[in-house]
Amino acid sequence: MLTELLETLEQFYGTQEAHWPVDPYHFLVWWHCGYPASDAACTRGWVSLTQTVGTDPEQFLQTSREKLAEALKPGGMVPELRALRLLQIAERVQKEFGGDLNASLRALPETAARAALKKFPNIAGPGADRILLFARLFPVAAVPSNCPHVLVRIERGREHESYDRTYREAQESISARVESSFEARIRAFLLLKQHGQTICKRTSPKCAACPVTQRCAFAAGKMRGRA
Repeated sequence: MLTELLETLEQFYGTQEAHWPVDPYHFLVWWHCGYPASDAACTRGWVSLTQTVGTDPEQFLQTSREKLAEALKPGGMVPELRALRLLQIAERVQKEFGGDLNASLRALPETAARAALKKFPNIAGPGADRILLFARLFPVAAVPSNCPHVLVRIERGREHESYDRTYREAQESISARVESSFEARIRAFLLLKQHGQTICKRTSPKCAACPVTQRCAFAAGKMRGRA
């Protein structure tokens, strides 16, 4: 069912591509370029940052926090705090990873690499999974952090009250039924993310416009409730 579901979503949305840096260090920087974090906000901040300061750890550490904050303003709120986070990230990459986070992570087993990423500001399990997958470090069953409910709704009818349980159930489904390759799991992540942000929203999902309504347990439950 999951294979057919993803094929239907791809026919509806088209082939999806990542619009964020896939290098682990650069993703950490991009992630702090916007707040509230979204693809659009982070990209605005990233463009401004790259044009005015740069993105290398050395460039951050040689730049005042005030100048970093100014560069981050196009990305949204609390630029001063986000500037501090970038300085913390740069310092850790330099001191603990010899200036090359990507190479350092590649030398670690999966569990250790995930643990290392979770030590960075605002990176929890879902963020670490996303980085490991898109950097092609490990083909983990990553789930979009802002919409883990999508797959759970389709398969069981409604997400759990617990975010962690919902994420874990979606991850288990992908792990069991999506080929363990970077291409297959990146494709699944991107399609589920697009669907969750476009139609299967956390609140007020647009079930009437959904291309997978016929195989969705959540939509079937709504129909029974109207009967």
